[in-house]
Amino acid sequence: MERLDAALSGQENARKHLVVERTPEGVARLAEWCRAHRVRLVVLEATGGYERLVHRLLWAEGLPCAIANPRQVRHFAEAIGKLEKTDRIDAGVIADFGATGKLRPKAPDDAAQARLGELVTRRRQLVRDKVACQNRARLVEDEAVRASIERQIDFLREEVALFDREIAEQTRTAPLASALLDAFCEIKGVSTASAALVLADLPEIGLLTGKQAAKLTGTAPLAKDSATIAGKRSTRGGRASVRSGLYPIVTVLVRHNPDFAAKHAALKAKGKAPKSIRIALLRKLVVRLNAIARDVRKALAESQHNAVAA
Repeated sequence: MERLDAALSGQENARKHLVVERTPEGVARLAEWCRAHRVRLVVLEATGGYERLVHRLLWAEGLPCAIANPRQVRHFAEAIGKLEKTDRIDAGVIADFGATGKLRPKAPDDAAQARLGELVTRRRQLVRDKVACQNRARLVEDEAVRASIERQIDFLREEVALFDREIAEQTRTAPLASALLDAFCEIKGVSTASAALVLADLPEIGLLTGKQAAKLTGTAPLAKDSATIAGKRSTRGGRASVRSGLYPIVTVLVRHNPDFAAKHAALKAKGKAPKSIRIALLRKLVVRLNAIARDVRKALAESQHNAVAA
């Protein structure tokens, strides 16, 4: 994606459209155009990272920006009858979606948070590749092929260990991240890698209510009722990276934490399905981590305030 299509919300602005290069110079032109039209909020659609440069530069220009979920934008387009799809049409739809007032400005990640996110993402990729190689190795009978796969597994294992060290070092560069990492790891079963994943992919942790944290991670049961019919609650949406990253440690939590074990036993006694039980335990973990993060943030803020007052 080397160009940006911009549009203004509202039918009266349908003909106002700008195309610029996705470069610092192009974004500067976009910023000038936004100021000329007194834009109160710039809405960017999340596009796998292509939006980061634009977000950072526009924010530096003093323009508040929000990031829109592409799936929500698409559903919005269909709801208002915009079934066609071109870059120009999409820009107008995104602008109209932002005008609904559902989005709030979000500052871009600072350098430390951005680097942690990239480290965690790369570690996740390496682990996925390692698991794929291990699965291939189980089906191979030829010794030469198996040896090749095992060498690749050894390399990936070393790379994972390398990124574990990088992640641990990165989390120590900021007092808040370091304090959160230590607090999260006090829960038996939560590793440094799991804690770092939460810090990277759920930076709002501790600034949310428990219900908000559960919903944001896709672990909250959503109502599906109509009139006198009470539908079965289910979970969907949310940040899959957090959910999938924490999902495997649920078994360890049950094994080492009495409260998780008790909840597991109670749900099992009620006849709940194994997957439902794991999601419920995962929700409990997310809410617990959020509460811990809230306390850590509060304590750190108080200590900083006291240091300034002294």
